[in-house]
Amino acid sequence: MSKKYILTEAIAEKKLKRMALEVAERNYTENELLLIGIKENGIVIANIIAKLMKDVFKGKITVVALSMDKKKPEVIAIEKDVALDGKTILLIDDVANSGRTMLYALKPLLEEHPKKIQTLALVERTHKSFPVDVDYVGLSISTTLDEHIYVEVAKGKVLGAWME
Repeated sequence: MSKKYILTEAIAEKKLKRMALEVAERNYTENELLLIGIKENGIVIANIIAKLMKDVFKGKITVVALSMDKKKPEVIAIEKDVALDGKTILLIDDVANSGRTMLYALKPLLEEHPKKIQTLALVERTHKSFPVDVDYVGLSISTTLDEHIYVEVAKGKVLGAWME
């Protein structure tokens, strides 16, 4: 079966640039942003967003990875020991399908007292099972419940996204 691409590498790059500018614009008064990328693809996107923001955001940008078993999210770990208290956090994943992964990823963030939490996804499906709203979206797409969206990354780049 051939892949039904919904984003090419070039279009994904443009959407990431737009989202990086939007993040910088909405957070221009912040002195620091903590970008938390959900492994595997979310951390790649977090690093890309941080790189794209470095010329337009004057504050400090820190990128950390969050790891979890997306099927059974009992153990959720943030890779670096970072203080979350009073921080502005941007939680990043590649695809927001049901909202479940982002909802569980919020759990350790809420155990401390961040100033603000925002969410970013390269691709968002329009039907959610969990009450998570994505603040920054590259592409919002209507799908059936049987369709799945995949984002392909390699060597720190987004190569595209497809649906099957």
